[in-house]
Amino acid sequence: MKALWLENNNLQLKTDLPIPQPPKDEALIKVLRAGICNTDLELIRGYYPYKGILGHEFVGVVEQGSEHLINKRVVGEINAACGYCRFCLQGVPTHCENRTVLGIVNRNGAFAEYLSLPEKNLHIVPDNVSTDAATFTEPIAAALEIQEQVKITPNEKVLVVGDGKLGQLIAQTLALTGCDLLVVGRHQDKLQNLENRGIKTGLADDIKDRSFDISVDCTGNPEGFATARRALRPRGTLVLKSTYAGNLSVDMSSLVVDEITLIGSRCGPFSPALELLAKNQVDVTPLIQYHYPLNEGLAAFTKAQTKGVLKVLLDMN
Repeated sequence: MKALWLENNNLQLKTDLPIPQPPKDEALIKVLRAGICNTDLELIRGYYPYKGILGHEFVGVVEQGSEHLINKRVVGEINAACGYCRFCLQGVPTHCENRTVLGIVNRNGAFAEYLSLPEKNLHIVPDNVSTDAATFTEPIAAALEIQEQVKITPNEKVLVVGDGKLGQLIAQTLALTGCDLLVVGRHQDKLQNLENRGIKTGLADDIKDRSFDISVDCTGNPEGFATARRALRPRGTLVLKSTYAGNLSVDMSSLVVDEITLIGSRCGPFSPALELLAKNQVDVTPLIQYHYPLNEGLAAFTKAQTKGVLKVLLDMN
């Protein structure tokens, strides 16, 4: 099969890789569509020493597996857990000590014609959700994880820093809580997507320091972190939704003095994400800017690395 293979920070299109042979309790999935994520770009830059097929945001059709899944469109949770470590026994498989992670840690990913995942990771895509829209299930789930970790009500004043792909999804999901929400970014066209949905937007200079209860940094850069931090009132909550390339310098004393709660936030629940898509409560259409066939995957990555570009999708057929 064809796939995009990463090795020694070098991405290449391979055409002679074997089709996966799923072990017991896993399904063979023919990939239809997959989205290029910032994590994929960071892996190419050496964020984590990964070797294999990239990609973790996908929609596919089950070709081998349990009868109730055959020929169904599915999306899949990316952490394949062992089921017996302390985190699995506590019901937290995303932190499984022995996990593999689709396209990220010791498991070939979705930028390929086929992939294999445990059946328990799979979720059937509702008929009224398009294949393009369903590729956003994983990042929408990641956005929803914030609400799994922090109670957000209409009484909270919330700031989202970053107008990129994830920032846009986080903003849309947080807006559903009725909180007093402001999203700041650098790109007026991206902010306009949110304004069209009635979400208040602005620039970093519009922020009044120490005036927000919760701030979410989606930028992955020190400047974004600093903006999110200075916006918080004492006893506020700072949610980090992006990994940072290199080391981040933090004034720890100010966190102690202001009694700031710092939360790292990663993977989230798929079922509520699919429900939001099925009910049209989240609109991903404005985020899709380019489609590329798998044969042109390297060009797709070049485009995805272009400043200001939102979502690039790979079509496997």
